[in-house]
Amino acid sequence: MTAPIRVLLVDDHAVLRAGFRTILDTQPDITVVGEASTGAEAVAQTSVLKPDVISMDVQMPDMDGIEATRRIVADPDVRAAIAIVTTFDRDDYLFNALDAGASGFLLKNSGPEDLVAAVRVLAAGDGMLAPEVTRRVVQRYAAKVPGAESAAAASAPVELADPFTERESEVLALMAEAMSNAEIAAKLFIGEATVKTHVSRILQKLGARDRVQAVVLALRGGLA
Repeated sequence: MTAPIRVLLVDDHAVLRAGFRTILDTQPDITVVGEASTGAEAVAQTSVLKPDVISMDVQMPDMDGIEATRRIVADPDVRAAIAIVTTFDRDDYLFNALDAGASGFLLKNSGPEDLVAAVRVLAAGDGMLAPEVTRRVVQRYAAKVPGAESAAAASAPVELADPFTERESEVLALMAEAMSNAEIAAKLFIGEATVKTHVSRILQKLGARDRVQAVVLALRGGLA
């Protein structure tokens, strides 16, 4: 049997953590391995528990979720994918979270099925942004309008040591439109396995953790 997905819940509200735990622990392929109420606790527990996925709040005492995300992602021994889960649908949270290395962005008023889906998607190595959120990312970087403290780098062109092939560029453009692998395959009339191969090569060439980071890096560098 495949080992269950290990999840760390980070939020300063105990009732919300309990609700998330109840939702996730009912899934046969997911187990909550720990909880944290501050960003500092999240960093410490991640190092010890080695979760696969972290559900990270933003506004917390001691250290906020954006800084905690940045520190966790910077640790070479950690492979956890981080979903920012917040009450506030704010562009500064979104862009700073992506810049810090988050792989997903979810609102707390999302349905239980969205939380479960996010955990599974992130554990599989993909990023998760709702299509409307992805459109905001594309529009912001395409317009080169800073949406976060470090987004001014959006105007800096990037040259890859190993340039994209024509097909990889096509796949990347569709990734930037929030298309799934199946949707990209149908659009380009190729197999889904072929799309997965192209996506893997795109991630490798960009040095990206997942498809969300790949789109951000490509847009910021003028490659998409």
